[in-house]
Amino acid sequence: MSSAYKDHLGRPLIAVTGMGVITSLGQGVEDNWKALTSGVSGIHKITRFPTEGLSTRISGTVDFIDLPAENAVERSYAFARETTAEALAQAGISGDFNGPLFLAAPPIEPEWSARFELADRSRPSQKPADAYDRFLAAMRDRADPVFHEAALFGAISERLSDRFGTRGLPVTLSTACASGATAIQLGVEAIRQGRTDRALTVATDGSVSAEALIRFALLSALSTQNDPPERASKPFSKDRDGFVIAEGAATLVLESLEAAIARGARVYGILKGCGEKADSFHRTRSSPDGGPAIATIRAALADAGLSEGDIGYINAHGTSTPENDKMEYGAMLSVFGEALAGIPVSSNKSMIGHTLTAAGAVEAVFSLQTILTGTLPPTINYQNPDASIVLDVVPNVKRDAQINAVLSNSFGFGGQNASLVMAAEPA
Repeated sequence: MSSAYKDHLGRPLIAVTGMGVITSLGQGVEDNWKALTSGVSGIHKITRFPTEGLSTRISGTVDFIDLPAENAVERSYAFARETTAEALAQAGISGDFNGPLFLAAPPIEPEWSARFELADRSRPSQKPADAYDRFLAAMRDRADPVFHEAALFGAISERLSDRFGTRGLPVTLSTACASGATAIQLGVEAIRQGRTDRALTVATDGSVSAEALIRFALLSALSTQNDPPERASKPFSKDRDGFVIAEGAATLVLESLEAAIARGARVYGILKGCGEKADSFHRTRSSPDGGPAIATIRAALADAGLSEGDIGYINAHGTSTPENDKMEYGAMLSVFGEALAGIPVSSNKSMIGHTLTAAGAVEAVFSLQTILTGTLPPTINYQNPDASIVLDVVPNVKRDAQINAVLSNSFGFGGQNASLVMAAEPA
């Protein structure tokens, strides 16, 4: 392999040759990028299911595709299918993909209403208090393949593998908000280790439901600023009060740069580095001192062979929760020091909400678009700055800037942290 195709450690450079994305802003990279850079919000009042009595009644759901309202597996699969078709078309790959599939998918389980329904059909004499045990017993006593698949998120990767002809056993992972970035990291590692010349990395989440809203509300994680919906997500602002739950998906086609050039593929960017660290502080909270996040960013930079001064833009995790935004700022400040004030840092979540399992991959696509187009997407709703967070958040309006390298952060519930470094194609 020519040294032109290797990184600083002698590993294959990883090219991105295809991208696809769906968010509440629309379907496809072009439509999403146009809306995102125009400062359009996809957050809206929930109409898919009743929200009476809920403290949060807004979300970034994908409602323009006709899908079963309560089947999270079917919704997540459909989003992944559409973004993968777009990415493969962009990459110029038809027929079998002939490479491994790494899928980030939500940890889907049947809602309680479905558990009661199934259990009542098989063991009606038992009391509702025994519902979960009855559900398990019902699945053993009377198999229901349709219902079973609706509660089996591993079925998403199997269906994608069958449809697009991936090679080997598809890998499904779920590491909370870091999942999308982790799926990309697995694809990068597979190519670096010489196990394949290409990898399909997909992240999807169609799991917004009343039960999901209740669960996150119990953690005090969601914004309750319901009116107007489009102003609820306000990362790094003083009056931020929580994230807005959302849906979406993204697919990236990864190839060794050598293989991509050999087949004449267009290269949209290079996956230079990946960093990943666990945070054992709490099941949902990040360590207040930001230690694991700091280590994650530094690991990504080291893996990329870049210094802090090489990063021209940061796509922040930027959830709009009081604690997480403060922690991320502290982590970035520890790594970049005084130079951080001069690095633009914006949050896509101000417009699309938090797509949970899909977020890391969705934001990777937008980071690559920043490099390709020379446009920095804004952080909207930035009207009330937090004096304790001194950042150039690209407030409210996009900005033109030539960027050669981007850091994208994904810091997840449960302690999983991941950062990606993306760069322009080598000259």
